[in-house]
Amino acid sequence: MSSRTGAKVPVIDFSNQNLRPSSPEWDLLKFQVREALEEYSCFEASFDQILELRQPVLEALEQLFDLPSQTKQLCVSDKPFRAYSWPPSRLYESMSTDDAHIVENIEQCLTTTLWPQGNISFSKTLASFTQLASGLEKTILRMILESFGLEKYMDELVDSTNNHLRAMKYGRTNISEPTLGLPAHCDHTTMTLLYQLNEVQGLEILNKNGEWININPSPNSFVVMLGESFSVSHLYINSLT
Repeated sequence: MSSRTGAKVPVIDFSNQNLRPSSPEWDLLKFQVREALEEYSCFEASFDQILELRQPVLEALEQLFDLPSQTKQLCVSDKPFRAYSWPPSRLYESMSTDDAHIVENIEQCLTTTLWPQGNISFSKTLASFTQLASGLEKTILRMILESFGLEKYMDELVDSTNNHLRAMKYGRTNISEPTLGLPAHCDHTTMTLLYQLNEVQGLEILNKNGEWININPSPNSFVVMLGESFSVSHLYINSLT
């Protein structure tokens, strides 16, 4: 990551709760989304509705990651990147589950294992967060498909994907210089919505010129990134248009 630039990814405002397909604002945002993704494969989505959940989510994740290691390690799954995981380096730890927009799924997969006595506020908070993020994701997906004239495939795409929530906590190191937490990579998903709960400037994306762009999202913003599976779909879409 030796080559860096002062460029910034676009910021697109999705805070209007009355945003509707075919409206002038929708068409403007649709153009901005496609332009940003074609240039950077990502953008910052301003979404004021998430602010009311910021503190509850932070408190819920503090409860989660403050649990003893032996308790967190009780959460296991036969699927990769699910439940509790941590790399040998111990630079970070993560907890994840599928279909986290449903309270009962969080209860079954995480909460009852971590808190046998119950912790319904934890489950409801994460479900509410996932519901908001999922709604934003569907809006963006519809805009992408519409921009290629393929909106009729929206239901098929939504039905073939699921919501995967992954919470990550990075630990402190004794190294004064910036430390690489994760190597450069592409997510194997359709789309990733990343929400940052601190002010650490640790996220960078690689642009088409081979330069790394630092991303420091606002408290009311998601970083929206296309995954590899959508890139394959994107190539197929181009062949149809």
